[in-house]
Amino acid sequence: MSDENTTLTAKFYKIEKVTLSQLLEMHALFIQYYHNADLQTFVQDMAKKTGIFILENKKTKEIAGFSTWNEIDIVYKKKRSLGVFSGDTVVDKRYWGDKALQKAFVKRLFKLRMTRLDKDIYWLLISKGYKTYLLLANNFPKYYPHYKRDSSKLRSVVDHYCNEFYPQEYQHSKRLLDFGGEYQYLKGGVAEITDEMKLNNPKIKFFEDKNPSWREGTELPCVGEVSLNMMWRFVRKNMSAVSFKIKLLSYGGLK
Repeated sequence: MSDENTTLTAKFYKIEKVTLSQLLEMHALFIQYYHNADLQTFVQDMAKKTGIFILENKKTKEIAGFSTWNEIDIVYKKKRSLGVFSGDTVVDKRYWGDKALQKAFVKRLFKLRMTRLDKDIYWLLISKGYKTYLLLANNFPKYYPHYKRDSSKLRSVVDHYCNEFYPQEYQHSKRLLDFGGEYQYLKGGVAEITDEMKLNNPKIKFFEDKNPSWREGTELPCVGEVSLNMMWRFVRKNMSAVSFKIKLLSYGGLK
């Protein structure tokens, strides 16, 4: 990891607090990694979100990445649940491997979990590249699709939100989302998968087996169950429990 990576900070903004200059800077970063990413569509999609994490270089204040956050009420089998949907996400390649964005996301998930104990909470995401899938598979004990085992419950959650929000694009037999040729897709070299990677990592092989047309922009819909077990598992892997508690207490309430 380069010295630049130690200077990053991630901050959550309500979407109405994002400035025009921030939007333009984020779009300039986004188009470096995605095709079919015109400014009008980018701004329209951003306006539909609840909020956004913005990753910045502490010294230069340069935006180094971002990830959108959208809270969605779900009624599943007559029970009200909450879905946290992650949409557009990009990180400048100079900072690939940095954990600031992941830590900020998990801290917000933890606070949401603790303030909504009456509801099941799910992380909903659609993945056109293996890196997003690995964020799920490497950090959530219970998720779908899993590279080793199936979960009829979580599979049903995926079917439910895809049928509700993407009824025209959802290919139920393949469990993929196809938005057509004008949809955003990754530029070459951004998240390529090699035979060696598939040989060494069964999760990457599984992703490509499930979504073989990812290079054309098809999305693999996924879900992770947000539990306290998942939170503490992340803490043990990525930061000390003491540091996590101090930062969480200083983070304030959900705003």
